[in-house]
Amino acid sequence: MALDGPRWGPAAGAAKQLVVLCHGVGADGNDLIDLAPYWARAVPEAAFAAPHAPEPFTMAPHGRQWFPIGVIDPAAMAAGVRRARAALDAFIDAELARLGLPAEAYALMGFSQGAMTALFTGLRRAAPPRAILAYSGALIDPGSLARELTGRPPVLLVHGEADQIVPASRSRDAEAVLRAHDVPVQALYVPKLGHGIDDGGLSAGALALQKGFAASVDV
Repeated sequence: MALDGPRWGPAAGAAKQLVVLCHGVGADGNDLIDLAPYWARAVPEAAFAAPHAPEPFTMAPHGRQWFPIGVIDPAAMAAGVRRARAALDAFIDAELARLGLPAEAYALMGFSQGAMTALFTGLRRAAPPRAILAYSGALIDPGSLARELTGRPPVLLVHGEADQIVPASRSRDAEAVLRAHDVPVQALYVPKLGHGIDDGGLSAGALALQKGFAASVDV
């Protein structure tokens, strides 16, 4: 089944870029679409889309998940995020086609499990995103990155130091792996912040989107 979810914008004129927002486990696309008006101040020609994850949340009667989290097993998570990638890939391609945009005119953002999915997907797409914004996430299946990396889009990692759901060490590990693969990374670790996004993280995201879409594309 094709993904769907709320959309917003662009704030000005016809869409020239697409920003796809990937929610965390147990939520749905409505959880993040309210970020669009804020970030549209930095990228007013961007359309925003926040797809609902492909699976019902298995640990509650409501919400969605990109992949199951009941068993924290690296192999199971790798298999799950690969399934999620296929669904997200198809959604990105369909949205770009719907908006009449070229293959590289998009950025990915995710929170928590959505950040894991955005990182995994964006680093492997044939046309890499202009930026990947990963909040409170992790890099799933890092061992496969060397053979599957298709580009080096700029990555913003934001994580609260007091996060007790996904420890900040997961983003620190991701930062180390990405830098080892020559992926440009900006990392922001926020003291006293738990599993969430604060104003500083939002501002960093706005700047990352602005820079990503302003940069020239290598051909």
